[in-house]
Amino acid sequence: MTYAQLTRFMLPLVLTALVQELSGQFLNGGMARMPRATETLAAFGLAFGIASLLSGILTQARQLSLVLVEHEQGYRTVFRFGIIAGIALSGVLALCALTPLGEWLIGDLHGVDPALTDVVLLAFLWLIPYPFLRGLTRIYIGTLLRIRRSEIPAYGTTAGISLSILAVFTLLPVDFVQRDPILLPVFATYAGVLTELAVVIWGHSRHVRLPPQHDAPSLEMAYVVRFFWPLALIMAVQSGTRPLINIFVARAVDGTEALAVLTIVYALGHIPYGWLNEVRNLPTAFREANNLAKVRRFIFGCGAFSFVWMAAIVWTPAADYILQNWVGISPELAMHCLIPLSIFCGFPIVVSLRSYIHGIGLLQHRTQAMAPSAPSRVATVILVLSALSDTDLHGATRATIALLSGHTVETLVVWWSIRRGGKEIEVTEV
Repeated sequence: MTYAQLTRFMLPLVLTALVQELSGQFLNGGMARMPRATETLAAFGLAFGIASLLSGILTQARQLSLVLVEHEQGYRTVFRFGIIAGIALSGVLALCALTPLGEWLIGDLHGVDPALTDVVLLAFLWLIPYPFLRGLTRIYIGTLLRIRRSEIPAYGTTAGISLSILAVFTLLPVDFVQRDPILLPVFATYAGVLTELAVVIWGHSRHVRLPPQHDAPSLEMAYVVRFFWPLALIMAVQSGTRPLINIFVARAVDGTEALAVLTIVYALGHIPYGWLNEVRNLPTAFREANNLAKVRRFIFGCGAFSFVWMAAIVWTPAADYILQNWVGISPELAMHCLIPLSIFCGFPIVVSLRSYIHGIGLLQHRTQAMAPSAPSRVATVILVLSALSDTDLHGATRATIALLSGHTVETLVVWWSIRRGGKEIEVTEV
């Protein structure tokens, strides 16, 4: 194994992550050009946020097929688990669309007026299959990553995003979409999701050849569940951290301004380091024991590259130029973004270390040892926000400090948990 091979494996995943970061603006731009634009943006934002939270639980389903699938029987077990979990999560969305649960969730809990609630419920109805389809896609992606064909999921994501953008431009003038604008984001979303699923199914059928079971031990459904639930918990906590921070920030005196700053900082700051989450796939994809030291050096090199990239933006005049000229915000708001963006420079180091340890935990099938890191992150965020609540720091600065503190403690806890079981962070020959 060479560093060039590691780079070829990671490059499609990195480019895909960056494209996904930037692609959502096209869909927002399309909705902004529709009749009742504000209503459509708000309704789809609420509905898709909840649908994404549900489907996000299955984000790590690709780790099931990446780590656990050794033969045909194991693949069938993982696939069956994906089907069951996807149907269950789609069922939750169906309850939101078809029962009073949806009206309580949107109308009562969010305080949305009845007219907008009706549009959100309609979006829920259209989005019912979404968690199921995303779960299936992740299962197929995992089998492709296992044989180091990372370019095929990248092709699928790129094709899906391209079709989604094309659907936006195609549907904008269509009469029935003009009459019912919520259909624009729904149809554009499905154009992307179904295209990506079709590409990864094609890639799986063409390239994945699993051996028969023979004398290998069977993969039991109970083991899949034990392996997966800590990953689902971690993803749920990661998805819920920012909304939790927003609750604290919104209640402060400068809450509205701080939320606006955080919206900008999250989007801009995540671009240079978000792709580092993908390096957790490397220890399993290159799982031969003599590769681990080189994988570790490569991952930490990725973290250093991401840090330099971010520092070159936020610690130079480039940050102010990007904020005022590219993003287009006022000089006052841009000034409040600078300190939070500087704090974001700590994320590449923490996230690269966390991703490496997660990768080792996945390789060793020790996901339950990773589970305590999730509540430790939430507790740290709450404690830091509470401790900083009486300071003169800007709300966005307090929020960013809390977020970085949560990431740091989460990383330390998962490192301690993995080592506590008596295993060094190493692997044996496979």
